[in-house]
Amino acid sequence: MGTPTPAPTEIKLRQKSRVMELVFSDGSRFELSYELLRVYSSSAEVRGHGPGQEVLQVGKREVDISALEPVGNYAVQPTFSDGHSTGIYSWDYLFWLGSNRDALWGKYLDGLKEAGASREPGSAPFEQRPKSK
Repeated sequence: MGTPTPAPTEIKLRQKSRVMELVFSDGSRFELSYELLRVYSSSAEVRGHGPGQEVLQVGKREVDISALEPVGNYAVQPTFSDGHSTGIYSWDYLFWLGSNRDALWGKYLDGLKEAGASREPGSAPFEQRPKSK
């Protein structure tokens, strides 16, 4: 078995900058944008039910977190301003997101570019956008 993931000792929501600030028991510190948290939601609605079933999230640049509820002693469940509230973010998942933030962000931006989609709110849903040639 591997080393257990450290637990957060501090979680702060920075509403003005739309950032979740996390401090873990091992001293690790991460700042995760609300947009990153939303587009990498742990919910089946976003991740699908298996590899290759992920759903690209568009128009989430200005998403906020309106509520953050604890789930036992292992996770939190945010409610986002776009109504999404089904993702449960375990300490393991939050630590993983923080550790891989830059690579995940690049992958997300590449996916948007490839789909001809936008981070801007009010942009047409992915299915309604013209296919790139």
